[in-house]
Amino acid sequence: MTTLAFLLNLTGATMLLLFAVRMVQTGIERSMGPSFKRIITSRKDSRMRTAMAGVLLAIVLQSATAANLLAAGFTASGLLSLTGGLAVVLGADFGSALVIQVLSFDLHWMVPAMLAIGGYLFLKAATQTQRQIGRILLGIAFILLALRLIGEAMDPIRESDFLPVIASYLSTDYVTAFLVGAAITFVMHSSVAAILMFVTFVSLGVLPVAAGVSLVLGANLGSALLAIWLSRSMTIVARRVPMGNLILRGTGAVLALVLVNNTPIVSLLGAFPNGQVLVSVHLTFNIVLLVLTLPFVGLLENPLRIMFPDPAVHENGEENFAPKSALDQKVINIPQMALASLTREVLRMSQIVEIMTQPVMELYESGDLERIKAVRELDRGVNEALSDIRLYVAAIPRDKMSKSEARRSRDLIEYSINLEAAGDIVAKNLLHLAENKARRGLKFSKAGWDELQSMHERLMSNMTLAFNVLLSEDIESARQLMEQKAEFTRNERKSRKKHLKRLREGSEISLESSDIHLETLRALKDLNSRIAAVAYPILYKHGQLLETRLVETMDKEEH
Repeated sequence: MTTLAFLLNLTGATMLLLFAVRMVQTGIERSMGPSFKRIITSRKDSRMRTAMAGVLLAIVLQSATAANLLAAGFTASGLLSLTGGLAVVLGADFGSALVIQVLSFDLHWMVPAMLAIGGYLFLKAATQTQRQIGRILLGIAFILLALRLIGEAMDPIRESDFLPVIASYLSTDYVTAFLVGAAITFVMHSSVAAILMFVTFVSLGVLPVAAGVSLVLGANLGSALLAIWLSRSMTIVARRVPMGNLILRGTGAVLALVLVNNTPIVSLLGAFPNGQVLVSVHLTFNIVLLVLTLPFVGLLENPLRIMFPDPAVHENGEENFAPKSALDQKVINIPQMALASLTREVLRMSQIVEIMTQPVMELYESGDLERIKAVRELDRGVNEALSDIRLYVAAIPRDKMSKSEARRSRDLIEYSINLEAAGDIVAKNLLHLAENKARRGLKFSKAGWDELQSMHERLMSNMTLAFNVLLSEDIESARQLMEQKAEFTRNERKSRKKHLKRLREGSEISLESSDIHLETLRALKDLNSRIAAVAYPILYKHGQLLETRLVETMDKEEH
């Protein structure tokens, strides 16, 4: 019975730890916005600066694995070289070790304050940013509580007969301990949570320091294997980065395992508490790996290209975005299947709009008129898709459709109309403004440009969320989309005020580009509203949308 209670308590505490780590990660992601691409790619002129961007990214995301996958995606899209992607990952692993160092300190005295302040902000705060700060504080408090619960779960079996046997075996067979650490990290999907748990075990005297060190080094291998697993569905080019990380981290972990278990190097840390020895070993390992391998990551490019060869290129050397219509005329008389076909076509339409919107800020900066013309041509596909959708819906037999199916068809065609309007905003407003800016040779102030980039990043993030809502019809995601829409409107209003303040202060560069800046803000807000419209019918169906939206909540600063 004691063993069953131990397993139940330990599992519950571990799940709370995983949930808390994820809660902190989500809070930071939502509070700072989708600025991760700019964090990484703005520092790609040197390996060291790119690695430092990786450190910052891991601290922000609370996850080296998430940073690894982001770097892989940016490498696949051409925003980072393979060498740059590996530099980001090495930096991210070091950043994750710093996070573990901070969380390993005795901060339990802060738990009540963090619960009180975090809970108040999360439940009562008026703005999205303040609520996410509350989420972060709650997550950190839950991490500390989970570590305490893990310690309490160990109490009943600390004096048991089998625990010393397991601890002794792991301390003498460091290879098994290494593999166990890798397996636990892989299963938990979080090296931060796994290592914090190992530190707790060693601090309580449940495991000897030698076994804990091997477990921590195994966690480094497990983290690299996890990135390989999670990137298995990504493109061939993207998968090179996790594989390169596995080669570097796996080799380093094995060498460190042999070193620490066959030399007295760990005894040099004898002045530290047992738990801090593990944290120090993990931090030192990542510092040494970063310093020793960063100058040589370029040597991995050719082997990785051989392992993951470039995909075949079309004969004409171009990859045009011209997918066929998803509307299936064969199922037009079967409403359920026709609606599925219609949903796929609306999703295809939304993807064209997303492809049009993605390079807007790059076009503002480069002024590439040929590329502007090419992106504008995509709007023709959006218009054709809307015409086809209208004809398709009209052809579905009304007498065979239920009320819910008829409502769904209306919702889809209404959203397709919004998508067509969104395409027009990009083609006729934003691209026209980018063209005008290029022809007149105008520039934005640094503060103004940062604001526009941040707005565009949030827009792209909201697009992804909106298209997920389109497919899932999930009410919680729809509510989140509406919250993001309100936050976007607030940010647009704040940016407009800051711009007008710069004009009053006599900023010449802001004065010259004022019209384009303000019109861009307005266009981005309108585009975001069109994209977010997918949430309205879902919220209305569940009784969470008012019949009229004449009265809207305004920021307190407006009154």
